[in-house]
Amino acid sequence: MMNHTGIHPAVELFQFIVYIPTFIIGLILNTTALWMLFFRIKKWMESTTYMAALIIFDILLLVTLPFKMKAFRVGDEWTLGSGVCTFLESLYFVNMYGSIFISVCICMDRYVAIKFPFYAKVWRSPKKATAVCILVCITVWGASSGFLFQLRDSNDLHCFYGFSDETWGNTGLVIMLELAFLFGAVIITFCTARILHTLKKNVQNDCYWASGGQEKSSRILLANLITFLWSFGPFHLSLLLYYLVKNDFISHIYTGQLRIFIQVSLCIANMNCFLDGVCYYWVLKEFVKANR
Repeated sequence: MMNHTGIHPAVELFQFIVYIPTFIIGLILNTTALWMLFFRIKKWMESTTYMAALIIFDILLLVTLPFKMKAFRVGDEWTLGSGVCTFLESLYFVNMYGSIFISVCICMDRYVAIKFPFYAKVWRSPKKATAVCILVCITVWGASSGFLFQLRDSNDLHCFYGFSDETWGNTGLVIMLELAFLFGAVIITFCTARILHTLKKNVQNDCYWASGGQEKSSRILLANLITFLWSFGPFHLSLLLYYLVKNDFISHIYTGQLRIFIQVSLCIANMNCFLDGVCYYWVLKEFVKANR
């Protein structure tokens, strides 16, 4: 049974249960990690550049979560105006895909550093990493600018949900979002598998890897891969299925269930900001400790 906002009460409750700790703890961990990057790391490297970009994307997305909770709560009584709504939705979706692409860059950077250590000296540098991050920002904002102002009808009084039929009928938009995720998933899975294979071979030749460094690095890599797939996989599956329902490829009797699926999967996707914060806080803490 839906409430006055058209959202299932269980979904609204689940959102509050997920978003409140995600926002509070995620913001604390991400801001702490960003502070450590700028004030505790003595040498700025490629990995820290990508990490800083990912943390900034995550923080900007986290800032929108209280407004999203408010939007789900008030429904058609959204009073902050369509301009504010469009701005918040832009921050929300652009930074989610910015996080996806920066996560891909981090994994590819690790792959190049470990698999091709000699070429890495030429291919990798903090300046090149900064240029890649700027390119990602330009790409996600540029690619989305044509769609963000078409998410809802001009007379809509709600925000973050209830997108227009024109949006759900936009095949190009759905294909672009699905390909962005699939591209990221394939690249991260491939790079992680190759890195793990290389680390396993290095155990026999290097005292550091043999003494436990390989196991610790492998756990971090696997945790990043699982976090990425678990966070973004369900949302992109629900997005595709809901598109098929809205365009009569699947029976409309599943509309209610898929609407719940897409709302819940978005909550799960946003937990990635919290999980990233946990991961990079501990990585940076260990890095600072090792370089004292």
